[in-house]
Order: sequence, then C-alpha cells, then structure tokens
Amino acid sequence: MSYYDLIAILGPTASGKTPFAAALAAELNTEIISADSRQIYCGMDLGTGKDLADYTINGKHIPYHLIDIASAGYKYNVFEYQRDFLTAFNQIKQKDCLPILCGGTGMYLESVLKGYKLMPVPENQQLREQLADKSLEELTEVLRQYKSLHNSTDVDTAKRAIRAIEIEAYYKEHPVNKRVFPELSSLIIGIDIDRELRRNKITKRLKQRLDEGMIDEVKQLLNQGISPEDLIYYGLEYKYLTLHVIGQLSYQEMFEQLEIAIHQFAKRQMTWFRGMERRGIKIHWIDATMPTEDKIAFVKEKLI
Repeated sequence: MSYYDLIAILGPTASGKTPFAAALAAELNTEIISADSRQIYCGMDLGTGKDLADYTINGKHIPYHLIDIASAGYKYNVFEYQRDFLTAFNQIKQKDCLPILCGGTGMYLESVLKGYKLMPVPENQQLREQLADKSLEELTEVLRQYKSLHNSTDVDTAKRAIRAIEIEAYYKEHPVNKRVFPELSSLIIGIDIDRELRRNKITKRLKQRLDEGMIDEVKQLLNQGISPEDLIYYGLEYKYLTLHVIGQLSYQEMFEQLEIAIHQFAKRQMTWFRGMERRGIKIHWIDATMPTEDKIAFVKEKLI
C-alpha cells in the first residue's frame, strides 16, 4: 500500500462516487479530500449536492476536507485549490493515512494528478472589456486559439469562459515555472455508469433537491447580498434557479433547461476523463452498479 501516495475516485455527477469513497475511507481508516469546484462554498449545499450524510458510515464520521471553506460569491481558483489540497494532503499523511481524493471537477483533479505548475492570475480589465459583448460560443472559439485549454469543457457561462481566457492569456505571456507541485503516485479509480441510468438518477435527484428546498437556498443566498450575476457565474443549478427566482424563467422552463444542462455537464465530465486518459493518466474503471464491498475489494487488490 505504501507504493501509492493517493487514491483518487472520479466520475460524472450521479455516479455514486462520494458514497463509495466514504465507504472506502471507512475501510482504510482514512480521510477524504473533495475535488468539487462548488462544494467549497458555504451555504451552497443542495445546489452543489454536498450530501454530507454520505460521510457517515455505520455511525462513523469520515473526515472530509475542502468542503465549506469559502464564502459564496468568492471566485475560488485552481491555484488556490492546489495550495489547499496540499495542506489537507500533508495533514492526512502525517497521520500515516492514505488520502482519498474524490470529485468530478476535471480541472481540479488533473491539476493534482498531473502536478500542474500554476501561478495566481490577476484580473485583466482591458481583456474583459474586449470580450464583454461576445457570446459563449464566440468565447469558446477564442479559448480554442490557445494551446493549453485545461478547462475548455468546464465553462458553461460567458463569465466563466472570460475568466478561462484571462488565465490562458496570462500563462501565454508569463512562464509558469514559479510553483513546484510534488509528483504523486496515484491509484485512480473511475466510476463508470450507464448513460441511461445516469440520466434517470440525475432527473430523480434534481426533483428530490427541488422538493428539499433548493429554490429557497438560492433565495437565501440572494437575501444575504450575493448578486444574481455572482450566483449565475457558478452555472448549472445556481444559474437556472437564479434566473427563475428573478423572474426570467418559469418553473417549468427552469426545470427543463436545468435538467438538460446537467445531462450535458455529465457528458462533458466524461469527455474530460477520457481526455485525461489520452494525456497519460491511467484510470481503472469500475461499474457503478457493482456492490460496494466488491468495489472496495477491487481497490484493495490494486493497492497490494
């Protein structure tokens, strides 16, 4: 087991990766580091699918890291994620435990697994003004002009696309060699879920979270003073729910458009993971419907 520094559990939304990671952590007596770009925000619970109850296994709480570490409205970035990941990683290793990285944000996962050398990127107001009137499709074309499009599949709003272009433009002009990230030996497990099963689970989960008060969660965030634009920036649930709350979409329009957007997002996640494989990352895929004990046995066999 000492051969590996890290276990990574990845998969698209609704694949069941978090319950499995928690069960594995309980078996190995270790802790989980989240790789979800939106679960870092406090108060954004239902919309990000935190499902914190998943971190309790047979009455035992599984410690987790990088969830609820930033205020809603803050623009957290990959540079900060690498920094915070290393802090959590070292804390867990000091306990002689094997950390488990779990999530579906491809950029976060790959920045750790490939050890990207990153620098903090300042805002470029002039560039933002030049891009302000472009559509998401036009911004995507701008992104394609750069060689390193690490997060081209991870933008679903114009504001996020502009930030991605801003980052790529900065890196093109500045050598990215000022931050060393350690090389980690990682056992990477992918949760492979049938497309139709995934679609059914996404729809069922969306209905459940709406019933649990996801719209009220967005209203509360707006009432706290977070601007609609900032919530829309986070995409998916927060984009469409905010548009509904401010009167730009009916409930039915919101539901139908959000459902489609989540399905498309899951597809983009799988595209990213396949891209990771093409970029030399070995992923061991296991069937999402496999019993948890069999999944655990599979991982433990790989660790030997």
